[in-house]
Amino acid sequence: MSTSSSSSVTVPVQRAARPHTTIILAVVLMAQLMLVLDMAIVNIALPDIKEGLHMSPSGLSWVVNAYTLAFGGLLLLGARAGDVLGRRWVFITGLAMFTLASLAGGLAQTATLLLAARAAQGVGAALAAPSALALLMGSVRPGREQTRAIGWYTVVSAGGAAVGLIAGGVLTSIASWRWIFFVNVPIGAVILVLAVWTLPAMTRHRSRIDVTGAVLATVGMSSLVYGFIRAASDGWTDLGTTGAFGIGVLLLVAFVAVELRIGNPVVPLHLFADRQRSTAYLARLLLVAGAMGTFFFMSQFMQLVLGWTPWQSGLAFLPIPVSIFAASQIVARFLAHRASIRSIAAVGLLAASAGLFWMSTLSATSTYGQLLPALVLFGLGNGAAFIPLTSAGVANVAPEDSGVASGLVNVTQQLGGSLGLAVLVTIFATAGHGSAAVTGASSRAIEIFVTGADRGFLAAGLLASAALLLVLLLMPATDPNPTRASRPAVTDEDPVAAGR
Repeated sequence: MSTSSSSSVTVPVQRAARPHTTIILAVVLMAQLMLVLDMAIVNIALPDIKEGLHMSPSGLSWVVNAYTLAFGGLLLLGARAGDVLGRRWVFITGLAMFTLASLAGGLAQTATLLLAARAAQGVGAALAAPSALALLMGSVRPGREQTRAIGWYTVVSAGGAAVGLIAGGVLTSIASWRWIFFVNVPIGAVILVLAVWTLPAMTRHRSRIDVTGAVLATVGMSSLVYGFIRAASDGWTDLGTTGAFGIGVLLLVAFVAVELRIGNPVVPLHLFADRQRSTAYLARLLLVAGAMGTFFFMSQFMQLVLGWTPWQSGLAFLPIPVSIFAASQIVARFLAHRASIRSIAAVGLLAASAGLFWMSTLSATSTYGQLLPALVLFGLGNGAAFIPLTSAGVANVAPEDSGVASGLVNVTQQLGGSLGLAVLVTIFATAGHGSAAVTGASSRAIEIFVTGADRGFLAAGLLASAALLLVLLLMPATDPNPTRASRPAVTDEDPVAAGR
């Protein structure tokens, strides 16, 4: 039997046989797609939800915010729970909760029930998402196999939002808004069956969860995410916004102080001592923040300026996931041959920035043909950047900390999305002197929207450029074993994993 540290006991788990890694990869990717897709799929159906449940504009915003708040606020706790209680069962529990909550959302007859279902979906996602990446990293061999797995994970994570817009448009057009929730039920059921059957029962590092740290992290993260959400609707100087930020910062400072003094922290702070890893986390956050402009403003551009239906607008995003897929396959091969994480991430961030700056030149007379190259360039950049940034975030981590490292990757995505939406909506409203959700097709409305959207895309490009500068200035030029990531601890009771 192996042990982890003096503060924890490694609990061996018996396995009869090691399932094929392709099946494990498929299970994790299907789950990740469902979780990421659900952050975007509701956006295109919001008008139908508003009409169906007679929701107010402020209440309608919480159809998105309830999921984001629960997901982002509980991610760190969900990540540590996977390390302590077992990633396989935390993943399955979270996935089951998400699937049942999706059913409840589809059946909801009132706004209150729908918002409760969305919050429950967020809780399930917070449990499942960090364990999904940790399970994937622990089930593949370091090197080429692991790099390929990260490549597929990147395709799903970076392209899921675009797929969500496409799926939301199609389901809303041919069925009803309820099917954006119902569609998760059969998919979730299949994933659950496969997960129970195939996922390896990895070694658990049983230690006590730091309750004080968990509460501080959860409430602090929730307050911070809520601050970004509130800033997008009420402005940065609103009392509720500043109060949420103040409480969030104070609680997270207290969280760091607590974590420095205990032996079994929720987030081992030594994870941030690695310059490559900490730079990757911050660069990923800034890239995601910039990417929010693409989906938020571009979907409105297609409907308001080009006059397309939600279904047509959703399909118009298809070049983004296709480009992400193409870039990820190329980048995975380069990384497998020991190409520098820093250089590949820099090239990807440069392309993503260029795509966003290109979008900032759109006008009221622009056509889809003028927009398409920018979408492709943006997709290629994201596909190239996300793989090395994800790899750097989870590489060279001790087995007992791999869940937390994976959770931090997801935290950067959630915080980045919330930050980006708040910043870009504020810039839009200031530049366009109006609401971020412009309605009507008058020439004046189109002019106001395009002016604000161009400023938003410009700000998004600057955020991605800031990520590029961080990578160039702070990330080491030579990677310390970049493709070697953590694997689950092997016990004497696990002869297959031990190679016997």
